[in-house]
Amino acid sequence: MRTNDQCLGRLLVLALLAGALAAVPLAAGSVTWREILRQPAPWYGGPDARRVAAAVLQYQTDSGGWPKNHDMTVPPSAEFLAEQAPDHRAPTIDNDATTTQIEFLARVTTAGDDAGLRPAILRGLDYLLAAQYENGGWPQYYPLRHGYYTHITFNDDAMVNALSVLQAVASDRAPYAWVDSGRRTRAAAAVQRGIACILRCQVVVNGHKTVWCAQHDEVTLAPAPARRYEMVSLSGGESVGIVRFLMSLDAPSPEVVDAVESAVAWFRASALHGIRWETVPAPALPGGKDRVVVRDAAAPPIWARFYEIGSNRPIFSGRDSVIRYDVARIEHERRVGYAWYRTDARALLERDYPAWRTRRKS
Repeated sequence: MRTNDQCLGRLLVLALLAGALAAVPLAAGSVTWREILRQPAPWYGGPDARRVAAAVLQYQTDSGGWPKNHDMTVPPSAEFLAEQAPDHRAPTIDNDATTTQIEFLARVTTAGDDAGLRPAILRGLDYLLAAQYENGGWPQYYPLRHGYYTHITFNDDAMVNALSVLQAVASDRAPYAWVDSGRRTRAAAAVQRGIACILRCQVVVNGHKTVWCAQHDEVTLAPAPARRYEMVSLSGGESVGIVRFLMSLDAPSPEVVDAVESAVAWFRASALHGIRWETVPAPALPGGKDRVVVRDAAAPPIWARFYEIGSNRPIFSGRDSVIRYDVARIEHERRVGYAWYRTDARALLERDYPAWRTRRKS
């Protein structure tokens, strides 16, 4: 536990570092937070990246993680820093939080050969290591919050993002080549536990391995629900990221290979043909638009976000938590406000999987 003097000392160091990094104003036309990891390598060594890094430091929590859904290209407001609501600044790996900040700061410190950001990065890595369950999974929030947040969270690639960062650390890859050997060893062990958890969570239906639910019970590893419209199901979205992570592993074990092959077979069998998922004008509805399924024999394959375990039928649900088999039957607000159909698996099957098979044969 930190003493008051330690906390005040850390805040002083952050303030001094933030002031130094923020000395250069942000240039016009600078990047958004959504694009922060999509910049050319030289950008991370420049003044705009250092200014954003100064803001990112101020959002880091005492636990080492970062909250979600905040534009961290600008410093936090005084109101934000004073807010005490538990969900306002809660550290999480949901919505790309924490892993994005760690990766961004690591790129900046490597590009600029600046060791000043390293303590914040190491605290972020320690947060990821501390948040992992003994069974290898990660909850959505840590410290834990009551509710579905304690489930092992594949939703929106949360667990895969954590594993990808730790895998890079364990492999001594840029931008983490400077991380100490002790943390590299701990990261390697965490990755192995995470892989084992993924393999144990893969859903078996009628004796055949399929894919994964968006979240699994942290004790039983069984598929679990989350928000009222996120039911127990097979995920046609999150499972893509899981397969891609497994395919990124060097020298995959026979168990990993089997998991990938089984999931790819499920994606092939579960592709939906002859439909498109489109936004159309709807002046009489809120926002003046609707989301509808359009019949089109020439449409490329598409996948539902959720499939019913057993029947493998696409399922949809509104805030009433009633499962329906037609997206048109859920309320307009949820119909337009959620990604009920996904196309991610198309690139997985057409590009990523063939390339993986080729690498394994070489």
